[in-house]
Amino acid sequence: MADSAGPRQADEARAAAGVLTDSGRDVSASGREVPDSGYPGHDDVAPPPRKRDLRAVWLIAPTMVILAIVILYPVLRAIWLSFQADKGLDPVTGTFTEGGFAGFDHYLMWLTQNCGSGMGSCPPGTLGADFWPSVGITFFFAVVTVSIEVLLGLWMATIMGRTFVGRSLLRAAVLIPWAIPTAVTAKLWFFIFAENGIANKILGTDIAWTTDPWASRFAVIVADVWKTTPFMALLILAGLQMIPQDVYEAAKVDGASAWQRFTQITLPLVKPALMVAVLFRTLDVLRMYDLPAILNGDSGATPTTTMSILVVADIRNGNFNSASALSTLVFLMIFAVAFIMVKFLGANAVRTQDEQRKGDKQ
Repeated sequence: MADSAGPRQADEARAAAGVLTDSGRDVSASGREVPDSGYPGHDDVAPPPRKRDLRAVWLIAPTMVILAIVILYPVLRAIWLSFQADKGLDPVTGTFTEGGFAGFDHYLMWLTQNCGSGMGSCPPGTLGADFWPSVGITFFFAVVTVSIEVLLGLWMATIMGRTFVGRSLLRAAVLIPWAIPTAVTAKLWFFIFAENGIANKILGTDIAWTTDPWASRFAVIVADVWKTTPFMALLILAGLQMIPQDVYEAAKVDGASAWQRFTQITLPLVKPALMVAVLFRTLDVLRMYDLPAILNGDSGATPTTTMSILVVADIRNGNFNSASALSTLVFLMIFAVAFIMVKFLGANAVRTQDEQRKGDKQ
């Protein structure tokens, strides 16, 4: 009894100013809990504020500065030049002018083919008249080549994902076309599609593969598919290897056929990796320059003139400001396509993961 008298008197003394809760914390008479500062004997003293750790900022800052110089400055410089007039002779006064602010004249020239006399006034064969055809050709290459590469890449990845003798050798051999530089690939196929090349010899024809409109486009598609399909197959193979084999074994036990396993298991689970591969290849084709330029010419008047070829052709003519406007339009088009595809891919990936988590909880 004597031992318990001490704590009881302490509790009564503390109860004079407040009330003790069951957990032992101090509660005021109004019912509010008295904050505990964590410092014994200094209940009314607030803890000192924490200092912000800036080490991460100092580590990231040099990289951000370099990226701003290498990437941001050229983009902003091109946009600024696109609003400036090109240097040259003034047709009215006949004097040489330094240019000046041109507003949206260069953009209107490309978009509306306005070469000074109104909409659609650019004569056929000029670079201004080749803008929309080059846009159509670029997107045509993107749709056709990426579609073929997806089918061939998925087929190749499915074969390379199996276990058989010589699988490592096959994977190494498949990557050889992708490892070859694009300029070398273009020159190789240039000799194949030459007038007296291997293609005409084997087929027994005299097709002008580098000048005929549709034959030259077919040649570019074949060369691009041959080179970049291994890259597509490599990305899809990485997605296939993430699929557990237990899923296929369970499907076999349930009596699923090979086609059902492919459509119900392989395609849904490999879709995230497949769509990322499609995104990479689509952006790559939209900026394609070297393959059609070496294979069929880079004058800007060929049937395979892409948007990037048109930009370089305009620069060679000395029209740096209008070429900057064209490159800005190309950048905006590619950015719009990338934004749409990333938004679509991100939404589907998140939705798939959420559904899988809900299924696991149930």
